Amino acid sequence: MKKTLALILSLILSIGLLSGCVSTRDDTTYASTEDGDTTSGNTSSESTSGGVVNVYNWGEYIDESVLTDFEEATGITVNYQMYDSNETMYSKIAGGGAEYDVVIPSDYMISRMIEEDMLEPLNFDNIPNFADIDPELLNPAYDPENQYSVPYMWGLLGIIYNTTMVDEADLGSWDLMWNEKYADDILMFDNSRDTIGIALKMLGYSYNTTDEAQIKEAVDLLVEQKPIVQAYVMDEIFGKMEGGNAAVGAYYYGDFLSMQEINPDLGFYIPEEGTNIYVDAMCILKGAKNKANAEAFINYMCSTEAGLKNCEAIWYSSPLLSVREALDPEVSSDPYAYPDESIMAKCESYAGLPQATLDLYDSEWTRLKSAAD
Repeated sequence: MKKTLALILSLILSIGLLSGCVSTRDDTTYASTEDGDTTSGNTSSESTSGGVVNVYNWGEYIDESVLTDFEEATGITVNYQMYDSNETMYSKIAGGGAEYDVVIPSDYMISRMIEEDMLEPLNFDNIPNFADIDPELLNPAYDPENQYSVPYMWGLLGIIYNTTMVDEADLGSWDLMWNEKYADDILMFDNSRDTIGIALKMLGYSYNTTDEAQIKEAVDLLVEQKPIVQAYVMDEIFGKMEGGNAAVGAYYYGDFLSMQEINPDLGFYIPEEGTNIYVDAMCILKGAKNKANAEAFINYMCSTEAGLKNCEAIWYSSPLLSVREALDPEVSSDPYAYPDESIMAKCESYAGLPQATLDLYDSEWTRLKSAAD
């Protein structure tokens, strides 16, 4: 997605994106370089050459020509795979199912992975392009000293709707997702944090509540909603909304812009009860076999050329100051891409939750998914 951050973002962040989609890049071999664990020296694209880097990223979240550009500039082969939720990514990594170097979790998942010692501290001498990151995104609550992460993209969650199927009078609140008028045309997230979070906001609670009664009340609301839900989806929402096969779905603003290019009948709004603002950031997994190449990859993703290509391809908001300056003014002034304080005041970041609350989420998610339609 794309757009300018105000000081309030840092305030929000301080309080406070697998079954595995298959990449169109077929190379899924995991090799390593003998010198991949270097912790000094410049691994910019001009000085690093050879070997591989294994990258695990969200689906629909990069201009894949950037990967080719990186390979040509550095001689490093990119093995690229995709996932559809933080929880899928976490489960695969925690289960030891694959050896990745770079992963791109969301803020709250980064916090959890730091706590569980799953991430490698970064050598910022090898990531000089970090200097271009918006200062408002530095030292966030999920990584207070910026030891483990470099922002990749950020954005807002909201409701996407088909203007030919949804009455304008029904817009404005999260309650659109519970409106029986649109039964069998409503799409919900297929992950616990976002879906339960929507219900929490609908009830006026914080995304980050640890109150068991509030969380169970939210899931009760979701159980009531389930009979009118067409499907619980992640990236499947693209085809459904673009093809006019659903009327309403909750998803990210950058993805909405991509969908609207295909289906101009789609609209978007931020619910009046508030919504999620998130940052997805690049991290290196603990014990990564290709750490120097991973840092070279992160540095390249923070170049103006790569950042602009990615921003214009996926329409998420860029953390790079030089990219924002290079964007078309129509894009950089988009209030949902680079929101002002009036919109930011409605936003809340996900925070890391204690294990007892995570366990409750798991059991309540199972209760929802097993409930009768």
